[in-house]
Amino acid sequence: MWFLFAMICILGWGFADLFYKKSSDENDKYSHLKIAVWVGLVMGVCAFALIPFSETKMSFSSMGENFIKYLPASLSYIISMVIGYAGLRYLELSIVSPVQNASGAFSAICMIIFFSIKGKFSSITDEFSFLDLLGTGLIVAGMILLAIVEQKLSKSESQNVDKKYKYGALALLFPILYCVFDTIGTAADGIILDEEAGLGLGEIDVIILYGFTFLIAGIVAWLYMLFKAKKAYNPFAKTEKNKAIAACCEEFGQIFYVYAMASKPVLAAPMVASYCIISIILSRIILKEKLTKSQLACVIGVVAGIVILGVSEGLAEM
Repeated sequence: MWFLFAMICILGWGFADLFYKKSSDENDKYSHLKIAVWVGLVMGVCAFALIPFSETKMSFSSMGENFIKYLPASLSYIISMVIGYAGLRYLELSIVSPVQNASGAFSAICMIIFFSIKGKFSSITDEFSFLDLLGTGLIVAGMILLAIVEQKLSKSESQNVDKKYKYGALALLFPILYCVFDTIGTAADGIILDEEAGLGLGEIDVIILYGFTFLIAGIVAWLYMLFKAKKAYNPFAKTEKNKAIAACCEEFGQIFYVYAMASKPVLAAPMVASYCIISIILSRIILKEKLTKSQLACVIGVVAGIVILGVSEGLAEM
């Protein structure tokens, strides 16, 4: 079932990326924080709704203890996502999504190291093949080449060019930093949810804890905007509907992601990362994004690496 859960997650997060991009305004310096407010609202509501279904029947005291246990993973995710929202102001979705989702390969490597230390090396090595190594290599090479291409493009373009090109490789730092923090969060999730080496948290418990953490982050973002802009942000304005849709798609994917990670963490992490394929298809069809040949070649390299990882994992299950 982990493969089915991962595929559903891919669809949910692919559409979330599309609406994140549609919600982003390069002229609004608080655009990324407004998205964070909406994601916090949706995840917070779902967290409250799921409390009766908690596997461990968490009391307030145990919830506090589990909150601390899961805090490293949840904070890493939240930091990565807010950085990703900011990056969408300056870069096209078809560039941002593949670079960000290289975290799927890196987190798998981190989990292999951890499980090897725990004495589970033999069971992990059985799950990796030449295709896994090839896919990871393509992803890393694609990221490096894309940074070089962006840097050259930023130097050759005039000052009147669109911001997403003028910022060049500097703007590419956003998806790269997203990748770093998401790698930490995904690896932590795989470790926490592992039945033998984990912290004993169930899938629903993780969804609840993550939801409450993001709710707190959303409240902090709202208060920050109130303090800085001297005006209360209204997330329920008609103009904010794309943010609401993005947040709902995010939570939909998150639920299936947790169950996929709980079943096969090392396999699910890079598989889920392939949701960038959906993001790229949607960005070309709906957002009409266009790439230079060099950019497209780099993006194809990253996507090919993620697809190879997905194919490798599919073959392993046959």
